[in-house]
Amino acid sequence: MNLRDRPSPNFGPRKGGADPDMVVLHYTAMESAEAALDRLCDPVAEVSCHYLVGRCGTVWTLVGEAHRAWHAGAGSWGGRADVNSHSIGIELDNDGTAPFSEPLMESLEALLSDVLRRNGIPPVRVIGHSDMAPGRKLDPGARFDWRRLAADGLAIWPQPESGTLPVVDMAAFCRCLSGFGYPQGGAPEVLLEAFRSRFRPWAKGALSTEDMALAHELRHRFPVDPPRGTA
Repeated sequence: MNLRDRPSPNFGPRKGGADPDMVVLHYTAMESAEAALDRLCDPVAEVSCHYLVGRCGTVWTLVGEAHRAWHAGAGSWGGRADVNSHSIGIELDNDGTAPFSEPLMESLEALLSDVLRRNGIPPVRVIGHSDMAPGRKLDPGARFDWRRLAADGLAIWPQPESGTLPVVDMAAFCRCLSGFGYPQGGAPEVLLEAFRSRFRPWAKGALSTEDMALAHELRHRFPVDPPRGTA
């Protein structure tokens, strides 16, 4: 993994002395890593991240992990409203429509393995920007290979057992996703879209038995831990 420093001025202290207990993955939605670096290091933009992984495989360090980078914005995960104070943000050099390059994925796997090990973060706490901000954010999007990360123990993937499928019920579906960590109180169709972006890419139409089975597995196999310290 080729690491380079590109310090960003856009950071502050983690509120309440919080330690990072999750990782949030993003895509840059820009034409190049250099363009993304320019924006992430621009004090006027007031955005940043801890790491940027280029499509060439280079990893830039922008903000030290001890600090609060400005990457997540409004949203929540598992009851945490201030995600920035409790997370490490990783931007991926991708325009939002193209496949993620092999060098990028290899470097991300190496980086995530190191970050999770050093911070004691479990794979279930690796999430996408769209997970914590349904409807507001789409990244890392349907082209991102979550199954690959899960196969390497760097994320999770639900695998429902065969048998009777849960009854299709939107209220029960939303409760399952809330129990996994998704924000509560949003429009059900927005939550469904965010869920499918990660777990059923390219699925369309109304809530289905497949959606229900996956959501049920998430809730019962990967229940969210109660927040530690200040949310």
